[in-house]
Amino acid sequence: MIIARTPFRVSFLGGGTDLPEFWQEEEGAVLSTAIDKYMHITVNNRFDQSWRLGYSKTEIVDRVDQIEHKIFRRVLEKYGQRASSQNGGHGLEILSMADIPAGSGLGSSSSFTVSLLHALKGHLGTFQSAEDLAREASEIEIVDLKEPIGKQDQYAAAFGGLRYIRFLPSGEVSAEPVICTDDTKRALEAHMLVFYTGVTRSASGVLAEQKSNTVKKIETLRAMRDLATRMKQSLEKNESIRRSGELLHAGWTMKKTLASGISGGPIDAWYERALGAGAFGGKILGAGGGGFLMVLCPPEAHAKVKAELKELRSVTMRFDSFGSRIVFVG
Repeated sequence: MIIARTPFRVSFLGGGTDLPEFWQEEEGAVLSTAIDKYMHITVNNRFDQSWRLGYSKTEIVDRVDQIEHKIFRRVLEKYGQRASSQNGGHGLEILSMADIPAGSGLGSSSSFTVSLLHALKGHLGTFQSAEDLAREASEIEIVDLKEPIGKQDQYAAAFGGLRYIRFLPSGEVSAEPVICTDDTKRALEAHMLVFYTGVTRSASGVLAEQKSNTVKKIETLRAMRDLATRMKQSLEKNESIRRSGELLHAGWTMKKTLASGISGGPIDAWYERALGAGAFGGKILGAGGGGFLMVLCPPEAHAKVKAELKELRSVTMRFDSFGSRIVFVG
């Protein structure tokens, strides 16, 4: 049995510039951090020739091409025959368990793909670097399955840590650690407040519209990329977290213009109430439309912001430094 644990992520600034419609023309950049909320994937040999897959539902099939879950199916199309041969012609039992529901803006589908690849390759006895995992997960989701997503989530999940991730026109990705003091990193973490809105959604619809708007929103996306760079520089200069909050506010204001459905309704009202209670700035995590609302505010204002948004569930999130790991072999 192999168990892989892969973190989810919080993306601060630059989202949208990791879409190929942008980085194929000019460099994109995202500032994000992995967090202590995880996707666990367990892989074990099965006694018979069937395949048993567990996620929000359970599938038991005789052949890989009968699998409904598209990421499971694609990964097992690539590696299932080898795994079966290694197991004397029998199938596998693969189970997924997540700390956070899907569709909540924390990159769960990419963490799932990275974790599945890591666990399955571990089961096959193949070492995978973070770069290998991120690159293959991106290819599976974007090229093979044609999901309208970018590449930031796969790299954040595979590498972990607080990172400035660059997307080059050559197709290469550079996942650079943000070089700041421990005090600055702890301050950023301590200022972060995250609320679950109770709304889950598929990012595909919002991102598909955003992709189609890339050309006419190119100046906005450039400005959002530059904000990611400025937040990286601010952290590396160990400036006040207020500055990062102000940059987040500017980025959220821009992000809302990229596609319909990113904000609106109660989201704007919650955000304005958080600002009124002392937050410096924030955003809806992920593509938008629901999921988690994240704000930066001084720790002494946390109680006031929580009281102002008492109808929302506050969720503590800490930074993860390690990325995807094999945590059990037995």
